[in-house]
Amino acid sequence: MPDHTEDYEDLNISIPRPLAGDLLHVAQQSGHSISQLTEKALVQYLKDERGINSVYLSAPVNAMLKGFYEENTTLGDLKKHGDFGLGTFNNLDGEMVMLDGVIYQLHADGKTYPVDDNVQTPFGCVTFYRPSVVEEIAGTLDFSAFNAILNSLLPSDNMLYAIRVDGFFKQVKVWSVTRQNNYQPLVEDEQNRPVFEYENINGVLAGFYTPKFIRSLNFPGFHLHFLTADREYGGHLQECQTGGVQIGIQFIHRLKLDLPVTLDYLTANLPR
Repeated sequence: MPDHTEDYEDLNISIPRPLAGDLLHVAQQSGHSISQLTEKALVQYLKDERGINSVYLSAPVNAMLKGFYEENTTLGDLKKHGDFGLGTFNNLDGEMVMLDGVIYQLHADGKTYPVDDNVQTPFGCVTFYRPSVVEEIAGTLDFSAFNAILNSLLPSDNMLYAIRVDGFFKQVKVWSVTRQNNYQPLVEDEQNRPVFEYENINGVLAGFYTPKFIRSLNFPGFHLHFLTADREYGGHLQECQTGGVQIGIQFIHRLKLDLPVTLDYLTANLPR
């Protein structure tokens, strides 16, 4: 078998004495060389840094639901933790969808708009999407049957899952949100949440399933956003009727959470 390792003569690394002692001790106890242990540790560290198979939350969702719509996480920061996900923008300025590393901003008119990496978000939920299973679903499913299929693909209600559904939709009903003032809890009426309907259209659903026991951190159950195949329209999924679709599910066993260091968040009286 060919050796794919490379020597980097200019890679000089200094290790603190206590850490070097620990490394030598583990090498003696395990029978592995220092090079093997170093490689294993680096692989694990880099995997953790990329957030492989973890869901990252930029803030607990409860803060946003209490009316705190301005935080300091940028979309550029969000992209360091995933290439797939959803969320919103400061002042609830539309719905967010991230697909294949691209973030789309869906304004209250249901259309997508380009958005800069310096734009900030009060809540984002992302992962590096790598589906564990992919199922082809033929025929027509109403919304009840569609949800039943999704539930059947989840081996446990107590895990996190990333969900992506690509294909043909006979009917889709979505909504977006209008820009809101900070400190003003959202009033869920037709004026603040305009609804849009599409028929006989190709598109993609992107989102997550979150266990109910962590509802203070993320929306419990299924949370899905829709984008048309041309990436021009979409919103938060309210209901749908599918034609033939492909459903990808990623089983996720780790949650990473950031707590904002802003005056709003630090002084908020969040529900327990």
